[in-house]
Amino acid sequence: MITDDNKKLAQWAMEYALKNGCQAAKLVLYTNSNSSFELRDGKMDRLQQATENGLGLSLYVDGRFGSFSTNRLDKKELETLIKNGIDSTRYLAVDESRILADPARYYKGGKPDLQLFDKKLYDIHPDDKVELARAAAEEVLGKDERIISVDSSYSDGEGSSYRLISNGFEGESKSTWFSVSASVSIKGEGEARPQDYWYDSALFYDKLTKTGIGAKALERVLRKLGQKKAKSGKYTMVVDPMNTGNLLGPMLSALYGSALQQKNSFLLDKQDTNVASELFTLRDEPHVVGANGSRYFDSEGVATQPRAIFDKGVLKTYFIDTYNGKKMNMAPTISTPSRLILTPGNKDLNGLVADVKSGILVTGFNGGNSNSSTGDFSYGIEGFLIEDGKLVQPVNEMNVTGNMLSLWNSLAAVGNDPQRNRSWQIPSLVFEGVNFSGL
Repeated sequence: MITDDNKKLAQWAMEYALKNGCQAAKLVLYTNSNSSFELRDGKMDRLQQATENGLGLSLYVDGRFGSFSTNRLDKKELETLIKNGIDSTRYLAVDESRILADPARYYKGGKPDLQLFDKKLYDIHPDDKVELARAAAEEVLGKDERIISVDSSYSDGEGSSYRLISNGFEGESKSTWFSVSASVSIKGEGEARPQDYWYDSALFYDKLTKTGIGAKALERVLRKLGQKKAKSGKYTMVVDPMNTGNLLGPMLSALYGSALQQKNSFLLDKQDTNVASELFTLRDEPHVVGANGSRYFDSEGVATQPRAIFDKGVLKTYFIDTYNGKKMNMAPTISTPSRLILTPGNKDLNGLVADVKSGILVTGFNGGNSNSSTGDFSYGIEGFLIEDGKLVQPVNEMNVTGNMLSLWNSLAAVGNDPQRNRSWQIPSLVFEGVNFSGL
């Protein structure tokens, strides 16, 4: 956590920078700590504990901008950093777009605690942490003669930050996290060694799922036995909620101010136009209490607010920070999204699969890429062939190709099963007429 003494040090550093040649400055003081207990076949394999403290400083000097950081949090070291930083910044080129955010856009405080921090973090005994990892392994060990290895782990941590901006912002945020995971490798046919995993994570220890993790990992890997390629062709593609974020990511990346400013976005000049299916309604809901991704302000101190990203397929907003907004002569919005919620449908994954006559359920993406300028993509996949609403054959070593705009326009159904522990609440999805290459 950020101590009062360190806050005072940060305030002093800000004042020192402004008195020694800076016209403006931003400062972030941060601390992160984590611990992890990793077991191999139920026996302790690795223990890790780490703590990181640091200070990042952005200096605005005579129309120039420089960024500097240190983990040496004492006045003498900071004096040297700031003086050298100011001198170095003066050698840089003038950039008129490097300005602070409008203070009117800052978060002013006064809203209820978002409840992202669990004080129980400090009370959990290490033996209990090890036991949770061991319990996950014991759900697997001895359950099938084909098991080669079982890796399980428990991990937790906290992150805190304190921000100061010279034109009137002060803000603090902190959160905790807890996680249990298991990974299982088994002997398959010939040289095949299928592997799969399962996990759960939560912001609060009492909300963490502590049983069934290993059993679920074993179930997932056993169903991979007999994987092979299916015939190439167009299929209905169903994507499970573990992997839908892989398809949403390129759509979001195309909305960032940096991509737009560099004309490296396939969604450039698409605001207020239809770019996807009517089923694609995506909102940013940053003020959900006790939810991963919630926050009252971004890295610039700008207040977050609920906003529509896509509304029935129509692009409604970009993520434009102050710098890129100034560069493009566009009004800034927010630098990054917070907690994304895709409006759900009324069926879970099993219900969606049952409606598919001929398709492929994607349960994993294995490499590939998406072109940020064109939206063209190619990904390796694994999953299951679907015939008449049933999973009939595990598949792998196949590729799915297409274009992001075409893909999202083909969105035919949305599930109701997002993973509760994620900041992106994206359920299972169904796309029609997607190109797969295999046999």
